[in-house]
Amino acid sequence: MNHTADIRSVRPGDAPQLAHIQTESWKAAFREIIPADILSEYTDPEPVTRMYEHLLTHGSAHGYILERDGAPHGIAWWDAAREPDMAGTAELICIHSLPAHWHQGYGKLLLEKVLRDVKSAGYPSILLWVFDANLPAIRFYRSLGFTASGRKRPSFGSVEEMYTKAL
Repeated sequence: MNHTADIRSVRPGDAPQLAHIQTESWKAAFREIIPADILSEYTDPEPVTRMYEHLLTHGSAHGYILERDGAPHGIAWWDAAREPDMAGTAELICIHSLPAHWHQGYGKLLLEKVLRDVKSAGYPSILLWVFDANLPAIRFYRSLGFTASGRKRPSFGSVEEMYTKAL
């Protein structure tokens, strides 16, 4: 990584950048995982931008943007776990980056920031959901200490598995 990377909290006005990063990441990462019609629906930038505008205005989650040489490159969001039986656990809701710079350490920087903040917030553990066919993401999460829980659910025409990590 020979470029400057800074991580900051999201703020009002970031919705278009957040939507762009998420939709471009989804198109590249999930094209072989999510059926094409579903992927097309969920990578339309307009509704994704509106979702982020709502989150920035009314949401309680903790969102971050990683800027590479001053330009938005990656995003991450976390909050209390949404699973009713996982009370007291944090959840990594999403982590995405622009595909042109994958495998350069930016995702690791972003996830390490999330893990530090989750621990500082007093959570003893964190969970995430990952498509069970997304082997690069699974390798990434395992490299940072996440382990498969065996719990699976249908999602976007595919299957996700919950991974967890004690902090």
